[in-house]
Amino acid sequence: MIATRTLLVVVFALALASMPAVASGAKAPAPIKILVSNDDGVKGAGMSALVSALRKEPKVTLTVVAPAVDRTGSGGKTTPGVLTATKSTTLAGFPAVAVDGYPADSVNYALEHLLTGKKKPALIISGINFGANIGPFVPISGTIGAARAGAARGLAALATSQGVGSPMGYAAGVKQTIAWLRTNRSSLKKGSVWNLNTPSCSAGKVRGSVKVKKSSSTFYDFNPFGMVDCSVKSRPLTNDVTAFFAGFAPLVNIGR
Repeated sequence: MIATRTLLVVVFALALASMPAVASGAKAPAPIKILVSNDDGVKGAGMSALVSALRKEPKVTLTVVAPAVDRTGSGGKTTPGVLTATKSTTLAGFPAVAVDGYPADSVNYALEHLLTGKKKPALIISGINFGANIGPFVPISGTIGAARAGAARGLAALATSQGVGSPMGYAAGVKQTIAWLRTNRSSLKKGSVWNLNTPSCSAGKVRGSVKVKKSSSTFYDFNPFGMVDCSVKSRPLTNDVTAFFAGFAPLVNIGR
């Protein structure tokens, strides 16, 4: 009798092992094509850190096209005439294309010459930029200019930036950007532009992302280059500037 029971247990275990795995509650993400750019140039450290993280995400196809040199503060400027592009790599060695022009030029070149037809991406991520693009810095940001160029061509877009730190560590910005992608990749809205800014904390840790409105602050209302004490919890979260300096990563829908 004991031998028979043992045999039945073994047969049952073998049957279970041969059955297909039961799907967990999480649904596998659909494939997504992403165009990555920035305004710090094709060798930008923040963009390289982001690309390295994006490569680990499931079913993501990446194309990197960025200005050949740093084009910080160029907004949505474009170059008239024919653009020149050359093969390059990110700092970490991922294949990229360097465009002799502005951030918006890089996006336009990619969508006109490299990512046409079935290769067209669903999303552009611009960044991670060196320094926050909040309040009055939004209109002049080349990082945001690249995102808006993508939105003008029917892509969903995210501009992502990291507050200045010493040393400059992009891990916090990468974490917030990847979290945004995981939350939104299945519900992207064509033509939308989101602006995400992650502080570099002198104390404490980033307190998460929060959706707020853009501030009407001027260039003289705050120091955008200072590190943030993320341990302070008494400041109001009325807009991107106050949220940023309260230790949060503000997320603003800035449209086109």
